Amino acid sequence: MNSKKHSKKEYWSADVTEESDALDLEEGVFTWKSPKKIALSLKHSADESSRKKAPSSYQSAMSMLNFYINRAGKNLSPGQRKILESAKEELRKLFKRV
Repeated sequence: MNSKKHSKKEYWSADVTEESDALDLEEGVFTWKSPKKIALSLKHSADESSRKKAPSSYQSAMSMLNFYINRAGKNLSPGQRKILESAKEELRKLFKRV
Protein backbone atom coordinates (compact mmCIF):
# COMPACT_ATOMS: atom_id res chain seq x y z
CA MET A 1 0.00 0.00 0.00
CA ASN A 2 1.34 3.41 -0.95
CA SER A 3 2.27 5.39 2.20
CA LYS A 4 0.81 8.60 0.78
CA LYS A 5 -2.47 6.83 0.11
CA HIS A 6 -2.47 5.34 3.61
CA SER A 7 -1.74 8.71 5.18
CA LYS A 8 -4.57 10.42 3.29
CA LYS A 9 -7.04 7.69 4.27
CA GLU A 10 -5.91 7.80 7.88
CA TYR A 11 -6.43 11.56 8.20
CA TRP A 12 -9.59 12.07 6.15
CA SER A 13 -11.08 14.13 9.00
CA ALA A 14 -8.40 16.80 8.50
CA ASP A 15 -9.49 17.08 4.87
CA VAL A 16 -13.09 17.54 6.01
CA THR A 17 -12.24 20.50 8.22
CA GLU A 18 -9.90 22.08 5.64
CA GLU A 19 -11.58 21.46 2.29
CA SER A 20 -15.26 20.75 2.79
CA ASP A 21 -18.17 22.97 3.66
CA ALA A 22 -16.91 22.97 7.23
CA LEU A 23 -16.77 26.23 9.11
CA ASP A 24 -13.74 28.49 9.08
CA LEU A 25 -12.57 28.09 12.67
CA GLU A 26 -10.14 30.05 14.80
CA GLU A 27 -6.82 28.28 15.23
CA GLY A 28 -6.80 25.92 18.23
CA VAL A 29 -10.41 26.63 19.21
CA PHE A 30 -10.94 23.08 20.49
CA THR A 31 -7.89 23.28 22.77
CA TRP A 32 -9.04 26.36 24.65
CA LYS A 33 -9.88 26.03 28.34
CA SER A 34 -13.00 28.22 28.43
CA PRO A 35 -16.24 26.56 27.27
CA LYS A 36 -17.87 29.97 26.84
CA LYS A 37 -14.99 31.26 24.68
CA ILE A 38 -15.16 28.11 22.53
CA ALA A 39 -18.92 28.50 22.11
CA LEU A 40 -18.63 32.19 21.24
CA SER A 41 -15.98 31.44 18.63
CA LEU A 42 -18.04 28.63 17.07
CA LYS A 43 -21.12 30.85 17.01
CA HIS A 44 -19.19 33.65 15.35
CA SER A 45 -17.71 31.26 12.78
CA ALA A 46 -21.13 29.78 12.01
CA ASP A 47 -22.81 33.18 11.76
CA GLU A 48 -20.12 34.53 9.42
CA SER A 49 -19.52 31.46 7.26
CA SER A 50 -20.61 31.40 3.65
CA ARG A 51 -19.51 27.75 3.42
CA LYS A 52 -21.87 26.16 5.94
CA LYS A 53 -24.05 23.32 4.75
CA ALA A 54 -26.51 23.08 7.65
CA PRO A 55 -29.68 25.19 7.50
CA SER A 56 -28.89 27.10 10.70
CA SER A 57 -25.83 28.54 12.39
CA TYR A 58 -26.70 26.59 15.53
CA GLN A 59 -26.64 23.29 13.64
CA SER A 60 -23.37 24.18 11.93
CA ALA A 61 -21.64 25.12 15.19
CA MET A 62 -22.93 22.11 17.12
CA SER A 63 -22.08 19.75 14.26
CA MET A 64 -18.50 20.95 14.11
CA LEU A 65 -18.12 20.60 17.88
CA ASN A 66 -19.56 17.07 17.83
CA PHE A 67 -17.42 16.17 14.82
CA TYR A 68 -14.27 17.20 16.68
CA ILE A 69 -15.24 15.36 19.88
CA ASN A 70 -16.08 12.19 17.96
CA ARG A 71 -12.95 12.25 15.80
CA ALA A 72 -10.65 12.92 18.77
CA GLY A 73 -12.07 9.86 20.51
CA LYS A 74 -9.77 8.31 23.09
CA ASN A 75 -7.03 10.84 22.28
CA LEU A 76 -9.09 13.58 23.93
CA SER A 77 -8.16 14.00 27.59
CA PRO A 78 -11.00 13.67 30.09
CA GLY A 79 -10.48 17.29 31.13
CA GLN A 80 -10.69 18.64 27.59
CA ARG A 81 -13.70 16.41 26.84
CA LYS A 82 -15.47 17.94 29.85
CA ILE A 83 -14.64 21.46 28.59
CA LEU A 84 -15.98 20.63 25.12
CA GLU A 85 -19.14 19.05 26.53
CA SER A 86 -19.64 22.24 28.56
CA ALA A 87 -19.15 24.23 25.35
CA LYS A 88 -22.21 22.42 23.97
CA GLU A 89 -24.26 23.80 26.86
CA GLU A 90 -22.84 27.26 26.23
CA LEU A 91 -23.79 27.00 22.54
CA ARG A 92 -27.34 26.07 23.52
CA LYS A 93 -27.52 29.14 25.74
CA LEU A 94 -26.08 31.45 23.07
CA PHE A 95 -28.62 30.24 20.52
CA LYS A 96 -31.43 30.19 23.11
CA ARG A 97 -31.95 26.44 22.71
CA VAL A 98 -31.99 25.61 26.43
